Amino acid sequence: MTRRFVAGLKDGEPVDEVFLLTDKQLRANRNASLYLLATLRDRTGTINGLMWNVREDQCRDFEAGNYVRAKGKVQLYQGSLQVILTHIQRIEATPENTEDFELKPRYGLDKLISRMSEILRGIEDPAINMLMECFLIDENLMQRMQRTGGGIKAHHAYPGGLVEHVVNILETAVRIRDLYPEVNFDLLLAGIFLHDIGKVREMDFDTIFSYTDEGQLLGHMAIGVEMLAEKIAAVEKLTGERFPDELSLRLKHMILSHHGIYEHGSSRLPMTPEAIALHHLDNLDAKVHEFSRTINDDPNTDSAWTPFMPRLDRKIFKGRRPTET
Repeated sequence: MTRRFVAGLKDGEPVDEVFLLTDKQLRANRNASLYLLATLRDRTGTINGLMWNVREDQCRDFEAGNYVRAKGKVQLYQGSLQVILTHIQRIEATPENTEDFELKPRYGLDKLISRMSEILRGIEDPAINMLMECFLIDENLMQRMQRTGGGIKAHHAYPGGLVEHVVNILETAVRIRDLYPEVNFDLLLAGIFLHDIGKVREMDFDTIFSYTDEGQLLGHMAIGVEMLAEKIAAVEKLTGERFPDELSLRLKHMILSHHGIYEHGSSRLPMTPEAIALHHLDNLDAKVHEFSRTINDDPNTDSAWTPFMPRLDRKIFKGRRPTET
C-alpha cells in the first residue's frame, strides 16, 4: 500500500498511517478534561494530532521518538491542517523504510564534509590551519558532527544539519571575502566552523533530537570554548610552541558572542569585525532556512500563508497559486 505523506493530506480526508511522534503533550481544556496534542512527522513535514477526552493511562505506552499508528480525520482549523485523532498506538517494530521519516541535508554528507575540509585546509595562517587540522582528523568528532543537527526544532534540525549549516556559512564567507578587506577571513572561517561545535555534545540523537545532561547544564557555547581549549592544547603539544594568546581569545569570543544579543543567549556582544560578521552570517543562514522549511512543511497547500508561528512571531507568505483559466 502506498504511503500517504503529510504533504499530501487534505481537509476532510480520513487518516490511517504510521508517523514519527516528535512531541507529546497532555493538556487540560476549560472543563479540566484532558486532551492529547501530538506532533506527527514524516520526511515531507509535520502535522498536529488532537485527541479529546483522554486519560493519562491511554498515553503511557508511547513517547516522543516512537513510531505510532495514528487514525483520524484531517481538519482545517484557523488556516492550519490538523488531525482529529480517534486512535493512536505505538508500533513495536521499526518501519522497514525509515527514510520515509528522516529529514536530510540537500546534498550528501560526504560532499559536504569534503567541501568543509577543503575550505578549512585552505586557511593560510599556520596556527589556525594547524588548529583546524586537529579538529578535522578527530574521526569521532567528525562522525558525531554528521549526526548532529543545527538545532532541536528551529533550523537544520536533522542529522547532518550542523555540517550543512557550517558549509553554507563558509561558502557565503568565501564569496564575500573581497568586499571586506578589513576582516581577517582566516579567523572568520575558523570561527564559522567553531561557533556551533559544542552542539555535538549538547545534543543527542536517536529518532529525534534531545539535550544531553551536559547540554542542559552548560549549553553549546560553553562546551565549544572547552573543546577549543582542548584542541589548542593539542596544537601546542604537536608544535612545541605556545598558541598565540590573542588568537585564542578572539576565537573564544566568536563562539561566546555569535548569538549577537544577550536576549538570544549570547554571553557577550560581538566586539570584533570577525565576530559581528559571524553573527550576521549565522543568522542569515539560520533564518532563511527556518522560513523556507516552514513554507515547505506546511501541509495546507491551499493557503497563501502559513499559520502563525509563535517562535517567529509572524505568519509567512508562501505566495498565491496562479489563477486557472
